[in-house]
Amino acid sequence: MIRAGILGAGWIAADHAAALNRRDDVELVAVCDLDRSRAERLAGGAAVYERWQELLGRERPDAIWVCLPPLAHREPTVAALERGVHVYLEKPVARALPDAELIVAAWEASEAVCAVGYQWHATDALADLREALAGQEVALVVGRSIGPTGTRPWFLDRAQGGGNVLERGSHQIDLARTIAGEVVAVQAAASGVLLGQAEGERGDIEDGATLVLHHARGALATIVVGWTRAGQPGLYSVDVVATEATLHLALDPDFTLRGVSYGREVEARSSMHPFERSIDRFLEAARSGDRTRVVCTPADAAGTLAVALACERALASGETVRL
Repeated sequence: MIRAGILGAGWIAADHAAALNRRDDVELVAVCDLDRSRAERLAGGAAVYERWQELLGRERPDAIWVCLPPLAHREPTVAALERGVHVYLEKPVARALPDAELIVAAWEASEAVCAVGYQWHATDALADLREALAGQEVALVVGRSIGPTGTRPWFLDRAQGGGNVLERGSHQIDLARTIAGEVVAVQAAASGVLLGQAEGERGDIEDGATLVLHHARGALATIVVGWTRAGQPGLYSVDVVATEATLHLALDPDFTLRGVSYGREVEARSSMHPFERSIDRFLEAARSGDRTRVVCTPADAAGTLAVALACERALASGETVRL
């Protein structure tokens, strides 16, 4: 039985709590949030704290889930890793590279497991896609992340949350890096039309943007991110064109792969929702001590953060930004 604590009691923390409560090998022992009433609603019978330091000190959990705004990731994550506590860190790894570097350093110095919650990285069919591309050169990657999302005050503030590019687009950046390798330059442009933001809750972020990633091995990835109003259908997918393959990976809610590679039909379906598979792999790693079992490490997530931050600079300048 793994004794778990959750830091933060927002909507993603509620999803994690529900996933943990469905398992018989994890006990949720504590929830922490500055808003005590919100923590109490999520905790059920678990202990409630307003300060993460108290949760770590008094409860001594085996693992914690860090579901805080990106600016608040560094301190509790580093503290937990230094204590040997396993950490499931919701993406992005941090808001700024110096914080990400400190998290990576703490993880490297610790024997504890740390996973970063890029859940699409855990899609079963992604492994089938990469297998279908074996021996080929990837030319084009086209990612779409278009649909509604819950608003949070820090999400609407670019300085705090990075807006759509970091909070949502980085999922697709993570996939593009997984499929086509490292990125050497980026371009970006934003739409001037409001899609998801209501007039009464305007922030300083863009609702729609297109990112272009130039990969070191010659591939070009185009990522379209759109935050739409509630009730609009979501469009989440990745298309890949390689020298001998054309493949379509449908993401939420289907998680299926279809296409042709080397003249043969390719078809695969994920056996488990990637959100739950990401958690499952983290818990496997925590029990076995095999830190390679997680689907996204802090070092990998820091690479995705670097690309996302370059896209932010490209949006602001209108110029190509090199990494």
